[in-house]
Amino acid sequence: MSRRTAARSHRDLHEKRALIALSLVPGVGPGRVRQLVARLGSARRVLAASIDVLARVPGIGPQTATAIATCEAGAAVDDQIRRAVRTRSKMVLSDDPRFPYLLKKIYDPPAFLWVRGHLPLSDGPDPSISIVGTRRPTEYGKRIALELARELAAIGFTVVSGLAYGIDACAHRGALEAGGRTIAVLGSGVDRIYPSEHARLAQQIMEHGALVSEFSMGASPEAGNFPRRNRIVSGLSLGSLIVEAFDEGGALITARLALEQNREVFAVPGPVTSKASAGAHRLIQEGYAKLVQSIDDILDELDVNLPSNLIRKETTIDLTQLLPEEQALCRAMNTEARHIDRICSESGLDPSTALAHLLSLEFKGVVRQLAGMQFFLSRPTQPRPHG
Repeated sequence: MSRRTAARSHRDLHEKRALIALSLVPGVGPGRVRQLVARLGSARRVLAASIDVLARVPGIGPQTATAIATCEAGAAVDDQIRRAVRTRSKMVLSDDPRFPYLLKKIYDPPAFLWVRGHLPLSDGPDPSISIVGTRRPTEYGKRIALELARELAAIGFTVVSGLAYGIDACAHRGALEAGGRTIAVLGSGVDRIYPSEHARLAQQIMEHGALVSEFSMGASPEAGNFPRRNRIVSGLSLGSLIVEAFDEGGALITARLALEQNREVFAVPGPVTSKASAGAHRLIQEGYAKLVQSIDDILDELDVNLPSNLIRKETTIDLTQLLPEEQALCRAMNTEARHIDRICSESGLDPSTALAHLLSLEFKGVVRQLAGMQFFLSRPTQPRPHG
C-alpha cells in the first residue's frame, strides 16, 4: 500500500468514526448530519466546531449544537465498530460507489448504511422493486407475493422488502427461490434480526443480497423506526408493489412515501369482501396505484434495461417429464388451491399414494401446499390439463 493510499484510508476511517459519533447524538438525524457536513465540509470538522459555529447552521439550534460540541462518543463508536467486525457488517457512505443509486435520489437519504451481505457497484438505477404488505396475509396474498417476487427476480429484478412477517417474508423467499437478489431493510440494527424467527431467512438473504439499515448497530426495533425504514424500502426501488394491506398499516405508508419520492406504486386486487385487501383496493380506486394481475403490468409501466442474458423464462410445467401418478395429480389441480380429498377424487389415487407423490412434486417446485391440506400448482401445465 502506497503512502498516499494509506493516508486516504486513515482519513476515511476517521471520517467514518466521526459520522458514527454524529449519528449517536440525540436529536441529530440523517437530515441534520447531511446539512452539517455540507456546511462544514466533513463530519470531523463538525465534531471539532464550536457551539457558536454549529448553532449558525440552519436547523441546528443551541441545544443540538451543545449536544454535538460536548459529545464524548469514543467508547460508543468503538462498540459500534466491534459489533460491525463481529457480524461482518460494512459501513457504506453516501459517496461510496456501492451506495444504491436510487436511494441517493430521494429527498432525505440516509447519511450512510450499515450493510451485511453484498451491495453491487451502482452507477445507475438497477431494476428493483419493493414488495410489501400486511403482516397478517391470507393464503391468497402469500401465494401472490411469492409468485410475483419469484417471477420478477427470475428476469433480473432485485426484490426489496422489510423482513417482516407475512407478505415481506414471502417476497424475500420468492426472490430466493428464483436464485435472484433480494434486499431486506431493517427497522433495527443489522446485527439484531427482527423478528428473530426470520434468522435463517436473513442468513439466506445475506448470501444472495444484503441486509441494510441506517440505525446503529444493536438498535432495537422501536415502533418509531419503521416509518423511517419504509422510506428506504421505497427509496431503493423503481416502484413499490402492495400485496394485501388493511385500511391502515406500514404498507400504505410505503406507498405514500413512494409517491412522494416520485416512484411508481402498484397494487394487487383481492376479493372485494377481503379486509386484508381494503387498503390495496383504495389505492387502486383513488388512482394512486396501478392494478397488477401479472408482472407484465409492472414491466409495461417501468422503463428498465434488464440484463441481456436474462429473458422471460418459460414458466409452464411440462407434464411429459413427470411420472404417470404425478401427471394425474397435476391434471387434478390448477393454480387455485384444492383440498386433498378433491384431488384424490379427480386423480383416482388413494390419499397415501397421492400425498407421497405430492411431496415429490413439492421438492420439484411443481406443487405448493397451504394450510388445511390444500395444494396448488406453482404454474400452469404444458400440455394443458384435460377437461
